[in-house]
Amino acid sequence: MSSSFIQKYPYYEYFLDYAYQRRSTGADWFRGTFHAHQGLEILIIHQGKGKFIVDQKSYEITSGMLCVFQPYQLHHLQLDMSEETPFVRSIIQFEPVVYNAYFEQWPGLFAFYKRLLTSKLPSPCLYNLDEADQFHSLFQTWENRKLTNIEESSLFLITFFYAFKSVWERYQNQVEVSAIRMPSQVERILAWVEDRYTEPLSLDRMAGELHLSPYHISHRFKEWVGMTLSDYVNERRMQESVKLLTTTNHSVAQIGETIGLENCSYFCKIFKKKFGLSPHQYRKKWLYLVESADKSRP
Repeated sequence: MSSSFIQKYPYYEYFLDYAYQRRSTGADWFRGTFHAHQGLEILIIHQGKGKFIVDQKSYEITSGMLCVFQPYQLHHLQLDMSEETPFVRSIIQFEPVVYNAYFEQWPGLFAFYKRLLTSKLPSPCLYNLDEADQFHSLFQTWENRKLTNIEESSLFLITFFYAFKSVWERYQNQVEVSAIRMPSQVERILAWVEDRYTEPLSLDRMAGELHLSPYHISHRFKEWVGMTLSDYVNERRMQESVKLLTTTNHSVAQIGETIGLENCSYFCKIFKKKFGLSPHQYRKKWLYLVESADKSRP
């Protein structure tokens, strides 16, 4: 098999990242955290073991699976890695607004593409993919191509989705076996947070409403989710703030209030710490991306 590689572009120009057979072991730096993307992410796991959490459900990570993470969908991978059990995956991540016009030329493919972007999927993952259905030949064909412009990268995506549509249709009946149950207390905590993350976090209030001790909540949550409750709430707020920055005209102050951070300066501080840009700068680059995509339409 090919050695791992990754092709990256500045998101404000093309926003297409892909990697083929990227390998990590316990010796590598890898710290899974809850995160979300503006764009669509497709993850093909050639080898791996662990679990991931998405939409307050947990799924087993196994070799020969494929995961679809929709725009703004918060997810978290927890991996069991070693030299004997490496994490080997191929990744495609891209910003749909740049490529929508290219897919529109292919009505059947465009319908499938839009369904993955916007519809509620029965499951985010497919299991037990044969080697032939893990897109090895497609990645190997494109590995030596230099995707230096939007035309080349759009051809790659259309070629991939044409093959992916067939795989999805053949394996989607297997999705009902993919979910694994989280401890009921963790499910209740996640559901409580989802309903109230825009409010000030009060561990005592949560404990009282869920009839659990504050210590038990903190300990159980971090044990299962891999991060503290307060960190998770902040991740959820940041995810929502990016969605609002890129899909509404609300002011930065209004967005901060909407996600439960009424102190605008504090909101900007933690946003910049996470993304490296202020909310205003993030929106400005997003608008540049949209304008560039409009100019490049075929």
